[in-house]
Amino acid sequence: MTENNSLKRGAGVLMPVSALPSPYGIGTLGEESYKFIEFLKKSGFTYWQVLPVGPTSFGDSPYQSFSAFAGNPYFIDLDILIEEELLTKEEVSSADWGKKEEEINYAKIYNVRFKILKKAFNKSRHKESNEYSKFLKENEFWLHDYSLYMALKNHFENKEWQLWDKDIAFRKKEAIEKYEKQLSEEIDFWKFVQYKFKEQWNKVKRYAADNGISIIGDIPLYVAMDSSDVWVNGDLFELDERKKPIHVAGVPPDMFSAEGQRWGNPLYRWDVMEKQDFKWWRERMKSLAALYDVIRVDHFIGVVNYYSIPVSCSTAVEGKWETGPGKKLTDVFMESIGDARIIAEDLGVLTPPVKKLIKETGFAGIKVLEFGLDGPADNEYLPHNFKTSNIAVYTGTHDNETLVGFLQKKSWKELEKLLEYFQVTDFRLLPDAIIRAAYASVADAAIIQMQDFLKLDNSARMNFPSTVGDNWKWRLKKEQYQEIDCKKLYDLACLYARVK
Repeated sequence: MTENNSLKRGAGVLMPVSALPSPYGIGTLGEESYKFIEFLKKSGFTYWQVLPVGPTSFGDSPYQSFSAFAGNPYFIDLDILIEEELLTKEEVSSADWGKKEEEINYAKIYNVRFKILKKAFNKSRHKESNEYSKFLKENEFWLHDYSLYMALKNHFENKEWQLWDKDIAFRKKEAIEKYEKQLSEEIDFWKFVQYKFKEQWNKVKRYAADNGISIIGDIPLYVAMDSSDVWVNGDLFELDERKKPIHVAGVPPDMFSAEGQRWGNPLYRWDVMEKQDFKWWRERMKSLAALYDVIRVDHFIGVVNYYSIPVSCSTAVEGKWETGPGKKLTDVFMESIGDARIIAEDLGVLTPPVKKLIKETGFAGIKVLEFGLDGPADNEYLPHNFKTSNIAVYTGTHDNETLVGFLQKKSWKELEKLLEYFQVTDFRLLPDAIIRAAYASVADAAIIQMQDFLKLDNSARMNFPSTVGDNWKWRLKKEQYQEIDCKKLYDLACLYARVK
């Protein structure tokens, strides 16, 4: 095992940027992100885990983004733009951001956010800045292509790129030159948006580091079909001559789903990527290492063996396992990320080759306590069965129920078993007892959803997998901080050596 890949022992909070309080309908990289970091430090935390921060597409999922490199324009803080005199308070406050403080209304945000950012763009003198010139150079691998792609999406009424005019969908040279000229100002707008996102993100990250907080960023293994990545790099994906996917990603049928999960992401042509020395992956991982201190690779098992579903199959029933690049790709990861660390989301079908690769790389694995609470005494997700400290333990992830929601569905017999295991006498004490068990475990990182500290039920659940339309909406109310005893959490971290 590569020892220098291991995580520092500590505790952390899983809290998406989108869920931070703000007056603008969604969390941003403004004042509340700094307050959250202060809360983390005061409570003895070492880690802040966020969900992917890319620009979201249909369904608002951070795992389906228009780019594997870009930042989400929704997260740009408007108060900072007011301070920079790029916007007025009236321009911002007059917009309808939605009425519910605890819930994101994506439709309302979409309808007003970009109009307001356009006003800031029109006042900005960013092109005169040396910092902007440096930003353009550092991000030349993806930035212009992404900005052109977004300008084209607006031009073609937000249709997916496969439905654009054929010449530009197929990236004909003459069409590229035509639209670069025609949409030049719109292209500049999207570059400006990314510049402001990165500028604000870097300041938040520095503040986190100054306060001893490492940011864990979650990245999807696959990218969305409707993305600049696939439009620009079609040769790297399993597409036919019509630019249609041949096979798509997913997972096979299991005890949770008789039809499996058909995610629909195009699969990589690993042989082509290897011939190009995995350049796209090198650039992606380098970009992510600039954003995060720790990179959590979602669906890591797909690096070793991935499930390939014929695009003609409406479910995952007819898919089959294929062999991925394995160590060739993880070597690229390690060569590209500098001092950053990797957590391999190794949930799913853990074949011997997957286990072997994780051991060889030294990447931290994952344990989810909710997966063990229903099982027998030898269940691998129960803390007493953890065989290594090189793991991140979660009460539950963004795809799981909240602890309270999970426990509310248990029978009295099941609850009695949990009371015995966690050595408490009242089922109302179970959420705290389960969190304590995560802290007490040998796992290097103990990551708890913010909803679980607040003891919220499933109305605060972040995502119901394989559903669209009612996910990714939960937000923290400002006053909810008052419900958390920071000193108690700090003492807990001290007790189990998760803070110095």
